[in-house]
Amino acid sequence: MVQQVTNGIKISVTSNFEGINYRNYRLYYAFSYQVSIENQSNETVQLLARHWKIFDSLNGTEIVEGSGVIGKKPILKPSQIHTYKSNCFLTSPIGAMSGFYTMVNFATTKTFKVNIPTFQLMVSNIHN
Repeated sequence: MVQQVTNGIKISVTSNFEGINYRNYRLYYAFSYQVSIENQSNETVQLLARHWKIFDSLNGTEIVEGSGVIGKKPILKPSQIHTYKSNCFLTSPIGAMSGFYTMVNFATTKTFKVNIPTFQLMVSNIHN
């Protein structure tokens, strides 16, 4: 598990290798990741958007941006936690993800970025 706190928001991430998939005659390595977003601040905040950098050791870096996470824009009061699970497909057995969430503070109406720490996507027990 990796963790990072930015502006009172703690992000914790775990990742797992889920197996190999074939799509359109191509081999993909499937990974899942679970993110917990904990509001350690004294203000109510809302997650508005996500920005991911997905590194695939054979395919370079892809940027993925969008509104919310898995179709939601969670509101977190102080000490509340929002957890969600998602997945990623790579063309290689080794990669990584990092990024940030754009959030808004309800008290000040100002938006701010919360860093998502870099986490590894790696097939366990790679054999030659």
